Amino acid sequence: MDRLLVTLVHLRLGLPHAALAKLYRVDRSTVSAAVRQVRPLLAARGFAVPDRPGIRLRILEDVFAYADAEGVELRIDGTEVQVRRPKAGRPGRKAFVSGKKKQNTIKTTTA
Repeated sequence: MDRLLVTLVHLRLGLPHAALAKLYRVDRSTVSAAVRQVRPLLAARGFAVPDRPGIRLRILEDVFAYADAEGVELRIDGTEVQVRRPKAGRPGRKAFVSGKKKQNTIKTTTA
């Protein structure tokens, strides 16, 4: 299993780890470990800008500044992906509760 590929599929499609495990014929814990290892590496590297090899967009403010400077129109899409409820006593447990769906979710925003 390619850890980068499974992470990119998870981030792009929002598929649960169990579904990715079936797809790649590995255990769910293997997928979870891969995503947990690769996501911080992708975030630290930032996103490359086509035709501009020296520019990396690492935070949301970088995206907005680049779009403003280049006259690019951004479209923002948000979705909620249902997740397991964090264990009792874990910090931030209430942060994962959606007021709209009344479930535990992670909010994903795509520009």
